[in-house]
Amino acid sequence: IILKSLRDHQIKQEAVRSAQAKKRLRERLRELTQSSGSPVGGNPKGDVTVVEFFDYRCGYCRKSFPAVVELEKSDPNVRIVFKEFPILGPASLLAARAALAARLQGKYFALHKKMMGGEVEISEAGIMGAASKLGLDTDKLRKDMNSPAITEEIQKNNRLASELGITGTPAFIVGNELIPGAIDIDGLRQLVLEARKGIPALRLGGIK
Repeated sequence: IILKSLRDHQIKQEAVRSAQAKKRLRERLRELTQSSGSPVGGNPKGDVTVVEFFDYRCGYCRKSFPAVVELEKSDPNVRIVFKEFPILGPASLLAARAALAARLQGKYFALHKKMMGGEVEISEAGIMGAASKLGLDTDKLRKDMNSPAITEEIQKNNRLASELGITGTPAFIVGNELIPGAIDIDGLRQLVLEARKGIPALRLGGIK
C-alpha cells in the first residue's frame, strides 16, 4: 500500500511538472521562435518550428547534427531556430560569438556547419582559420563578435534556458514538447509529425 501510494504520488508530481513545463513553453513561445537575433534555417514559413539549444563543444550536439541537417533537407515545411547556448567554457562562448558575427556577413550557416561538423578546432586560431577560408573578413568578424547585439542574444538564450529548466545541450523544442539530449532523425521526424497533429495554438510556424 505504501509503495503504491508513493508511485501514485510520483505520477501526480510528474504530471504537475509536465503541465508547468508546457505552460512555460507557451509563455515563452514568441521569444523561442521569433527572436530576430536567432538564425533561422529550413523554410522560414514552415508549418512546424524546431528550436535547438546547442554548444559547439558538446559531443551530443555533434551527434545530433546529422539528424538536424537531414530533417532540413528532407522536410520542406520545417523551420529551424538555432539558439546559441555556450555553456562549456570560454571556447564555447568564443565559437558562439563568431557564428553570430558571421551571420552579419551572410556566412552563419557555413561556419556553423564547419564547427558543428567537427571540421574546426574550437579555438581562436581554428575558428579564424576556418572563417578566412570561408571568405569572411576576419577583422570585421573579431569586431562584431563583441557587439552589444550578440552579447544580448546569448544572454537572452541563457535566460530562456534557465526559465525552461534547460541545463544541458542539446535541447530541442518541437511544438509543445521539450526534449533534452541527443536525438536521431527518426525521433525528430516523429516529433514534427506529432506537432503537425497538435494543438493549433502551438503550431509555431504560423506565428507572425
